[in-house]
Amino acid sequence: MKAFYKALSFIFHPLFVPMAGTISYFAVTPRYSPLEAEGGNVLPIFILTVIIPILSYLILRNLGVVTSIFMPTMAERRYPLIIHICLLAVILYKVIPQNYIIEIYFYFVGLLAASLACLLLLLFRFKVSLHMAGIGALFMYIINLSIHFEKNVIIAISIFALSIGMVASSRLFLGAHTRTELFIGLAIGLLSQLLTVKFWL
Repeated sequence: MKAFYKALSFIFHPLFVPMAGTISYFAVTPRYSPLEAEGGNVLPIFILTVIIPILSYLILRNLGVVTSIFMPTMAERRYPLIIHICLLAVILYKVIPQNYIIEIYFYFVGLLAASLACLLLLLFRFKVSLHMAGIGALFMYIINLSIHFEKNVIIAISIFALSIGMVASSRLFLGAHTRTELFIGLAIGLLSQLLTVKFWL
């Protein structure tokens, strides 16, 4: 059971949330997107939100700053969160404007706001569940896309609703977070997309 919950924590790691949202947009949108536009967004976002963070993690681990990819302590979360926020800012100011898609732009605005909120709470010595913040943001974004494009993606929404419960259970089972930390993380993720949706829905 422990191996199963660890696998869930890897699969739904917040590292993959930016890419998952970007791919979700291209999967849901009925608009025609040239291959150049898709590649112009997907490839740089993949490099900036997956490859560079993994390399940064390896460097931080060699320096003894972090001990695990799940960053169990508050001290370990600070630098990876700051790096993540900087990379999201680079995407917003340099990557997306080159192939501007309003839905993806405000998705990343929401992710940036959620990351800043998590960092702020961390400075006040409160460890928010980044897993729940990430999957909450992705869940709400898919709902918003479904409403925006008037497209039925109830299966995907149901799967992510189930995933929220499974991820919460895994974090509790592994002793990574309290119920309060999970609830606040989920609330941050959901609100980050709810507060930005009015600019594009």
